[in-house]
Amino acid sequence: MKTSHIFPAWGRILSGRRPLLSIEITKECPLRCPGCYAYEPGHLGGAGELRTLHDYSGDALVDRVLALVRRYRPIHLSIVGGEPLVRYRELDKLLPELARLDIEVQLVTSAVRPIPAHWSAIEELHLVVSIDGLQPEHDQRRAPATYERILRHISGHSVIAHCTVTRQMLRREGDIARFAAFWSGNPAVRKIWFSLYTPQEGDCSEERLMHDDRARAIAEFTNVRNEYPKVYMPDVVLRGYLAPPESPEECIFSKVTQCVSSDLTTRIEPCQFGGKPVCSECGCIASAGLASVANYRLGGLVRLSTIYEGSRKIGAWRNTAV
Repeated sequence: MKTSHIFPAWGRILSGRRPLLSIEITKECPLRCPGCYAYEPGHLGGAGELRTLHDYSGDALVDRVLALVRRYRPIHLSIVGGEPLVRYRELDKLLPELARLDIEVQLVTSAVRPIPAHWSAIEELHLVVSIDGLQPEHDQRRAPATYERILRHISGHSVIAHCTVTRQMLRREGDIARFAAFWSGNPAVRKIWFSLYTPQEGDCSEERLMHDDRARAIAEFTNVRNEYPKVYMPDVVLRGYLAPPESPEECIFSKVTQCVSSDLTTRIEPCQFGGKPVCSECGCIASAGLASVANYRLGGLVRLSTIYEGSRKIGAWRNTAV
């Protein structure tokens, strides 16, 4: 089982001393996507809504992000938003600094604006482009980040196409396969990820999957990964989708990830979704992978989650003792 397919350096994550870090680098976004958890009223708990927070730009943003990185010493940093490319000038300074610190960076974007060509030379940078299904639905949901713009802006790069499957995407049989076929044929796409829509408590939207929808989506993931090698849906992720954690306390990804909002102070809890996510319906690809890994029995006897808990407590004690 290659856990590095989900995250690098599993052993360092288990130690409890090298967390994962996720930063909402800006509150600004030109999109108004249905189902976007970042702009839900409860995303930040009692801290207000994302759009009401202070955020930074220029050297202040670069310096404060680097200060957070030095504080947490993450082995992996996710840069999200808002739309990170709103701050492309700051990222132009920040990304090379993070590369020099040997930190693997995942930048999640809608590709609404051009991605600087020279970013393709940053080895530790992984560009993840969010795409909501096939072109007609996507263009309606994500304008102005249309298919036409995405195709133009990812040219010359190597990106991961990430689709969060909602109930609407399952209305027509074969849409997941058609999505995989279209993006597999694009030379700029090196990998395709599928997540499942994760609802908040009380969510009655059209996006929310029913039990049968979830089972059908997982079955389709199994089929398309066999036909299209770029589709990254290993067994470890599928098992996690079939049996997600019941609560944040049971979610390894939630425990090892520090999530910070655009004021670079406010913590997002219990995970990057914020608010009150329905963990039993979680569709996060990272959470699914780590949940399945955590349930793996080392030597057929001891779950890795048990080792993690022990290591985390030792690491916390050592950090306190220093």
